[in-house]
Order: sequence, then C-alpha cells, then structure tokens
Amino acid sequence: MELMKKTAAELSEMLTKKEVSAVELTQAALARTAETDEKVGAYITVAGQQAIEAAETIDNKRAAGEALSPLAGIPVAIKDNICTEGLLTTCASKMLYNFVPPYNATVIEKLSAHGAVITGKCNMDEFAMGSSCENSAMKVTHNPHGLNHVPGGSSGGSAAVVAAGEVPLSLGSDTGGSIRQPAAFCGVVGLKPTYGAVSRYGLIAFASSLDQIGPFARTVEDAALLMDAITGYDPQHDSTSVQTPFEGSLRAGLNANVKGLRIGLPKEYFGAGISDEVRSSVLAAAETYRSLGAEVFEISLPLVEYALPIYYILSSAEASSNLARFDGVKYGYRAEGCEELLDIYVKSRSQGFGQEVQRRIMLGTYVLSSGYYDAYYKKARAAQRKIRAEFAGAFEKCDVILTPVAPTTAYELGSRTADPLEMYAGDICTVSVNIAGLPALVQPCGFDGGKLPIGMQLIGPRFGEQTLMNAGLAFEQASGLRNLIAAL
Repeated sequence: MELMKKTAAELSEMLTKKEVSAVELTQAALARTAETDEKVGAYITVAGQQAIEAAETIDNKRAAGEALSPLAGIPVAIKDNICTEGLLTTCASKMLYNFVPPYNATVIEKLSAHGAVITGKCNMDEFAMGSSCENSAMKVTHNPHGLNHVPGGSSGGSAAVVAAGEVPLSLGSDTGGSIRQPAAFCGVVGLKPTYGAVSRYGLIAFASSLDQIGPFARTVEDAALLMDAITGYDPQHDSTSVQTPFEGSLRAGLNANVKGLRIGLPKEYFGAGISDEVRSSVLAAAETYRSLGAEVFEISLPLVEYALPIYYILSSAEASSNLARFDGVKYGYRAEGCEELLDIYVKSRSQGFGQEVQRRIMLGTYVLSSGYYDAYYKKARAAQRKIRAEFAGAFEKCDVILTPVAPTTAYELGSRTADPLEMYAGDICTVSVNIAGLPALVQPCGFDGGKLPIGMQLIGPRFGEQTLMNAGLAFEQASGLRNLIAAL
C-alpha cells in the first residue's frame, strides 16, 4: 500500500532512479486491488498476468538503457467501454458480456507506446448511460469515501479505483459529466478535454458528438501527465480529432501563478437546487483564488437552464442510432429460442439491454421520428448553437468559469434509482460543457458534514486545458487538497 499512496509523478521518479521496478509497482497495485476491491467493486476485469508481463517488458527496456516516457511502468486502469485488444470489453452490459476486441483504441495504443501498464477494466453505467454507476449489468461499485454511497457515473469504477489507492491513474469517458461527477464524488481530479483533443477511435459510442475520453488522477500534475500521453490528432481513425496547441506539453507548462486570472462565477450555477455545503465550498474556493491575486466576479449564462433537455434530446437521439448495431446477429448477446430474424432482434435487445439503455433508445427514436424531428431534435441543435455562442461571449470577459460539479455530494446507493428524472437533474452543472465542446477540470475543494468529498469545476474556452491545469494547480497548492486516498 505504501507505494500506492504515492502520486504517479513520484512513482515515475522512483522508477527512473531505479528505486523500484515496474514489476514491483504492478505487484503493489494488484495487491492493493486484492485487498480493497471486494469492498469497492471498481473493476470488472483485472488483467493481472498481462500487467505483470507488460511491466517486465518495461524493466527490460530500462535495464537496456532505453529512453522511456515518464509514464513507463505506471499502472493505469481503463473504463470498460474503451477497446483493449485481447481483453474483455463489456460496456458493463449483458449485450457485450463476451466481447473481446480484435484491436486497441487509439488511446490504448498511445498508452502502450508510453509504456503504461494496464491493470484492468473498470465498472461503469451500462453503455455509459447513468449518473451513479448503479446501471451496470455486472456489479455495484461503491464510493471508497463512503461505501454505502454511489461513486458517481458513468465512469464510477474509474474514479473509485483511483480514490481507493488501487492505481494512481485511470481513463474514463465523459458524455454529459461522466468523468467530472464521479471525480467530485470520489475526491479525485478529472478532466473532460476539449471535443476533438483526444481520439475517440475504439471508444464504444454513446453520443458521438459529445463523447470524450479523459484522465482521472489524484493530483493536477498526474492528470497532466496522463493527458500528455493520450492527446493527439488521429486523422487515420477519427475525423473529429484535431491538432491541439498543448499536445504533449501540459505537464511541462504547469504554472501555479494565477495573479490577474479572470474567473467568472455564473449565478445560474449557484441557485436553487444546489446544497448549501456545495455552494459554500465552491464560493470559498473562489475566495482562495481572490487571495492568490485572481480577479473573481459574477457573470450570467441564462441559456444553461435549457442545457439538460437539450442534452437528453441530442444524446438519446445519437444513442438510438449508435446502439442499433447491437442486434443479436453480429456479436455479443443473442437470445435463445428465436425462430425468425425479427425474434432475434426483439428478444436479444430486450434481454441484452438494461432498463436505462432501453429508456434512452426509446426517447432517441421518438425525437428522431418523422413527426417529431423538427419539434425536438432540430430545435435542440439550434439551441445548442446558442449555448456555444453564449459561452464564447462569456470567455471574452473571463479566462475560466468556476462552478459546482453536482447539486449534492455522493448520495446513498439506491436512493434515486426509482426516479430517473431526479437522477438526470444531477447532471445540471455538467452537460452544458459537452454541448459547447469545452474542456473542464474537476478537483476536490472540501468535504461535507459526512466527510464526503465536494468537487469544484473549472471550465475553459476551447483548448484552454493549460489555463485550467494551471488554475487547478494553484488551488491544489493553496488548499492542500491533493492525493486524497480513502481509508478502507
């Protein structure tokens, strides 16, 4: 456990100085997992032997004097909707219960090239649809800071595995807050990158125009380290990927000086529905920035009140289209006892998809239907453009925007499953970022009365990741809220 208490940056330095080997580090990660994951339930698949073999390869390269990446030998866990060649990738769904991809996602190829050691695949809401990690067909994941509480979703397993000290780094995906909300609930750092900054090739799609892969870590520096490895233009596989101004340089560019930084506090994010503890903690963070020399002032983003319905119309429409391929014919789950093709489709999809996935497919099919396309989907797209324009206008006045991440801290398991609308309302602070294609950094800024973490969200303009990282580092150093590991 002592090794797993260290940050990825500290472990990287130890590996470089040969104070520890990659094999020893991987063994420590696997031992911590064996000790704690029965309580947490962060992993669906632990790739123990594969991880040890990968670590041995890194040790041999280091012994031979090869120049290695700072990430070489560092254990990294992967959300189970990111394709890993030869390793089960289920999306936490019965539909893909036996799917072993024949190829790697681009981010996995990049991690392999940097020498990262993949320890396994993390639990999630089925097909990334959910806000609590309770929609998994595989298991329940618990928040390491309160085992009877949710870890957040959909990347709950990826956040929990870092918060529990099982690995220092992990990857998740964010469609409407699925990195940021679990990062806040679990007291870790999470980054939703600018749309297009990270290739989506090999990410099993939920909503293609909103999905982004991003890092979880326990410090801002560690998040920058992982982000540097996965960022990059991928013209061969992802036409939506782009060349970024910060590719591979976020960690090197870290600077905690925020004097003169203009920070906007949108009043719409601090109104009714936000708990007093969350509001006061985020506003206290704003005062910390003011004491560091930043300029903090109130702004208004009135259109964000429409972000939630816009998000659920657009994301469900795209989900309906993307999940049409799972029909019981090509791969994955096929229902038994079917006598004709239509039976295969209906029974396989009815039995293979969980309730939440079916709900969103039906909603998406409805808004795309001929009678309702103009009334719902087309209007949602028009409203999306207005929200993007509103954020662009805001960033003419400020450099970053500071908001809560969720209305509350992590709630108890099972407390919201009976009311999908209440669950959806938990995304109110995060979905606008995906709609606008912007980057956002989440990190811990305090604790509630039950000692559960409270997170804050820093939103930046397109490709403003370096500014976000610098602002995050400044707060981290001033507050001392870093490298939080749950006592299990």
